[in-house]
Amino acid sequence: MSSDMNNLEHYKLIFNEILDMTEDGFVVTKVDGTIFDINNSYCDFLGTTKEKAIGHNIEEFIKNTKMREIASSGMKEVDVIHPLVHGQHYNGDKFLFVTRAPVKENGKVIAAVAQVKFRIQTLNLSQKLYKQDQELKYYKDELQRLGESKFDFNCILGESESFIEVKELARKASRSNLAVLINGETGTGKEVFANAIHYASDRKNNPIIRINCAAIPDELLESELFGYEEGSFTGAKKGGKKGKFQLAHKGTIFLDEIGDMPLHMQAKLLRVLQENEIERIGGYEPIPIDVRVIAATHQDLRKLIKEKKFREDLFYRLNVINIKIPPLRQRKEDILLFINHFLGGLNKKYKTDITISQRAIELLLNHKWQGNIRELKNVIESAYVLTEKDILGVKHLPSNLITFAPNAASEVKGGTLDFILNEFEKDIILESLMENNYKISKAAKDLGIHRTTLYKKLEKLNIKFSKAVEVEE
Repeated sequence: MSSDMNNLEHYKLIFNEILDMTEDGFVVTKVDGTIFDINNSYCDFLGTTKEKAIGHNIEEFIKNTKMREIASSGMKEVDVIHPLVHGQHYNGDKFLFVTRAPVKENGKVIAAVAQVKFRIQTLNLSQKLYKQDQELKYYKDELQRLGESKFDFNCILGESESFIEVKELARKASRSNLAVLINGETGTGKEVFANAIHYASDRKNNPIIRINCAAIPDELLESELFGYEEGSFTGAKKGGKKGKFQLAHKGTIFLDEIGDMPLHMQAKLLRVLQENEIERIGGYEPIPIDVRVIAATHQDLRKLIKEKKFREDLFYRLNVINIKIPPLRQRKEDILLFINHFLGGLNKKYKTDITISQRAIELLLNHKWQGNIRELKNVIESAYVLTEKDILGVKHLPSNLITFAPNAASEVKGGTLDFILNEFEKDIILESLMENNYKISKAAKDLGIHRTTLYKKLEKLNIKFSKAVEVEE
């Protein structure tokens, strides 16, 4: 017994010597937080001594200590940043770098121990890390806020009855975690709807990961979706790579142009949806995932199923909630809404006050818009650049638009090529006259023709206006 006691005393002396050799602070507390042992480095930092510290609760020295939490939870914390409360900044230090752990005997926590790193370089590092962590949190919150505001359902333009029904269905879809399949022609805004569903859901605090299945070569699609392990193939990155599904964990993955996914990848995607787990290329262990899937396509998947180009079982997995976005030509009442939106945005950005002529609006309203909203935006931006004065007119629009906008008169005359061209020329001349306050010389110069030629065209096209406005300079 005496030998055991001597060994115990020897070990305690050795233990204390080791603790006093390090610059780090060490403290051992009972379950209730009472200090059982503490080294000199920590005492120096706290401005106390062993005699004054041992037997007192650690909360007297560190008000926001977590030692009692460690003892009660039985959980270990490694290299965490611990900010000191205001008024307890020792030696000007505001942070500590701490590792805490419970001490167990037969599964029961009997004490807690902490290592405190307060060397100058460590504290500087911890302060930088803490600052970066706070900045990262700020930017993450700001990014989320911007995403929510940008992709809010109320920000999606459209007042037609059919479009309002689609928006309402999408709102309902955002309240669940069920798979969504969005159908729509190119340029109808499928990705906008996918983003709106995500940011209106309870997954909005986690990422939405987007991938275009048509833009990635077949041989790379699997590694993009599921990732790979280190050394799984030539050129694989050291440490491997996470796939899109892993990056979207707890969030949403948006699979755009799902109809272009090769059949062998469709089979692997189906398994992921069924099992809620993935396997990296070169990996052996399945990785569980929690991902909401939104897919989109401009193709008729039922037709592709008949052609054996798309798996029927995958279709039913994706098509739980089906959202069909109507093309722009089927919601003409929304075209003017987009015209004003795009033109207003350009005016605001470049500090201009350009308006659009009524005849130009008529042409735009009657166009087929095969490229939908994307095409309309392109036309408005292109015409805006060509506009030299304050009115965006017919002459600034692409020539292909005139053949799709016959007015009542052209319908009577059968819409012949000569008549359509004459109407187009008439529109341009009238717009030029209005822009130049009906002054013939200025209008002719603007059109690049002689004033005599302009008079002849006015007579040919039967353009008449009051003599009172034919004022020449």
